[in-house]
Amino acid sequence: MVNASSDPEVPLSESLVRRLLEQQHPDLASLPISLLNNGWDNNIYKLGTEYTVRMPRRQVAAVLVENEQRWLPEIAPRLNIAISTPVRVGVPNDDYPWHWSVVPYFEGVIAAEAELASRTTEARRLGEFLAALHQPAPSEAPHNPYRGHAFAENSASIEKRLPQVVPMFPERGIEWRKVKKTRDAAMNASVWSGPPVWLHGDMHSANVLANNGVINAVIDFGDITSGDPATDLAIAWMLFDANDRNELADSYVTHGGTLDKDTWIRARGWAFHFALAYLASSDGESTMT
Repeated sequence: MVNASSDPEVPLSESLVRRLLEQQHPDLASLPISLLNNGWDNNIYKLGTEYTVRMPRRQVAAVLVENEQRWLPEIAPRLNIAISTPVRVGVPNDDYPWHWSVVPYFEGVIAAEAELASRTTEARRLGEFLAALHQPAPSEAPHNPYRGHAFAENSASIEKRLPQVVPMFPERGIEWRKVKKTRDAAMNASVWSGPPVWLHGDMHSANVLANNGVINAVIDFGDITSGDPATDLAIAWMLFDANDRNELADSYVTHGGTLDKDTWIRARGWAFHFALAYLASSDGESTMT
C-alpha cells in the first residue's frame, strides 16, 4: 500500500464508497470493499474480485478522473495491453463532490518489482502498445503543463532538483558528468515536429503491471495529454537495458510509431527528468532508486 503524505480534501472511507455504490450502482454495492492504495491523488478501493473504485482525494485529481472517463473508452480498443478504462462512472452528489470511477482490477505487481519472463518479449509488446497509443490527438485533448512539451521547458525543474538528488548517492559512483551530458543532449535535440499524439503522460515502471512474468496492464492515465511521444518513450530507460530498449524502439517503428534519432535522445532526457522528480520526492525509497 502506498501512503500519501497529505490529507485528503474530503473524508474518504469504505463506508462512503459503499454508500455511493448503493446510490448510483446498487448491483455492485454488496461486494466486499477494502482500501488497496492510499495515493497522492486518489484512494483506490478493491471492490470484490474484479473491480477497484478510484476516488479522488483532491479537486485537481477530480479533473484527471474526468479526463480518463472521457477519453479512455475511445483509446482502449486499439491497444494490445489492457488499461484502466472506467467500466462505471460515478457523479457528484451531496455525499461526495467529484466524479469517481469503477475500473477493472488487475492481478499482479508493478513492473518495477516484477521478474519478467522475457524482457525482450515484453519490450516488444510495450513498443507495440506505445505505437498504438501515440496516434494524433484531437485539439480538445486534455492539456498538461508538465508533460508532452518541448524538453527544454524542463530546464528550471531539472536545475532545481539536481542539487537535491546528487547528495543522495555519494557511494554509488554515479558519473554525474555523463548524466548531465544526457540532459544537455536532450536540451539540444530538435523539437517534435509531428502532430501532437496521445500520451499516457506518466509512463513509468510503477504504472505498468505484470502478472506471472507478463505485462498485463498499464494503469493511472490521470496525466493523459497530447504532445511529444518522447515523453512516454522514456519508459525504455526506466524498465529495460540497452538491448531491450532497442527491441522496444524497433517494435515501436514496426507498428507505426515515428521515431528518429532526436526523438530517442529526448526520450532518454525525459527518463532523466522523471528520475530526478521521483528521486527528489522518494527520500531514497528503493522502488524509485
